[in-house]
Amino acid sequence: MELKWLEDFVSLAETHSFSRSAELRHVTQPAFSRRIQALEAWLGTELIDRSVYPTRLTAAGQVFYEQALAMLSQFHEARTLLRGHTATPAATIEFAVPHTLSLTFFPRWLQQIEAKLGRVSTRLRALNVHDAVLSLVEGGCDLVMGYHHPSHPVTLDPARYDTLTLGAESISPYSAPARAGRARYALPGQPDAPTPYLSYTPNAYLGRMTEVIVANAPTRLYLNRVYETDMAEGLKAMALAGHGIAFLPHSAVEDAVADGSLIRLDRATRGAREGQFTLAMEIRLYRDKLAAQGDDPHKALVREVWDAAGALAHAARGDSERAGRPAKQ
Repeated sequence: MELKWLEDFVSLAETHSFSRSAELRHVTQPAFSRRIQALEAWLGTELIDRSVYPTRLTAAGQVFYEQALAMLSQFHEARTLLRGHTATPAATIEFAVPHTLSLTFFPRWLQQIEAKLGRVSTRLRALNVHDAVLSLVEGGCDLVMGYHHPSHPVTLDPARYDTLTLGAESISPYSAPARAGRARYALPGQPDAPTPYLSYTPNAYLGRMTEVIVANAPTRLYLNRVYETDMAEGLKAMALAGHGIAFLPHSAVEDAVADGSLIRLDRATRGAREGQFTLAMEIRLYRDKLAAQGDDPHKALVREVWDAAGALAHAARGDSERAGRPAKQ
């Protein structure tokens, strides 16, 4: 039996909906159903009455629900106890952060948090957006930092999870220069001469954002995929070496744009309108509000960091609104 089967079952018992629980557990509904069936097969009894709607538990399911809650509680207590025997300080915050944000936004953001609170002990796991959110749902971290865009939202139940918008990030196409001031490659490319394209893997969140840009471009883009990876830093390295164009977060290429080793294509390409191949995302922070409750030092620190992050976000919004206000005559 797997721990996630228990968590799936508890979710289903509480939502009474396979589709809703699959959404909350960040799996497809067929995969979620297979995991519930695997749990039933392991136990040797049916837990779910599938003859009625909304879904309800069988008599055996009702009994097992209480046992599942107890087992999950014991598991989390054991993890907390064992963490206390490691060299890691007890009040350490576990972050799950996408690779790009872990290298760009996160270090500067943490510096601002520590300016308010003093030194904060942290452990960071660099994951893709899907796995970072799944880590929060499964209790593997305290806070998740990730990208958000309306076309591919992070689907967390607002009754259970809190959200803060920390800032913004944009993604645009970049190319190495061929000569001073001119990009080696251009968009939109030609049918008989497509532009070499450095791509994200299909499971990468920034890859899905790139697909949105391509799908909504004002003109068809002719791209020849020549390289693929799931990390923006890998695409940046290949773009710097002149292998093709890459759609990259602005924060990841600030240094390269400043020294001229990368050129943004919807600024440099003749006839291109600035921003026509650019997409803006939000940077958000998520927490499980139930997991943050309690009096122990670890949970108190999570709440302190969350409150400090909220104060920073509020101040940033105020600065942005003031900057956008017309000056008094």
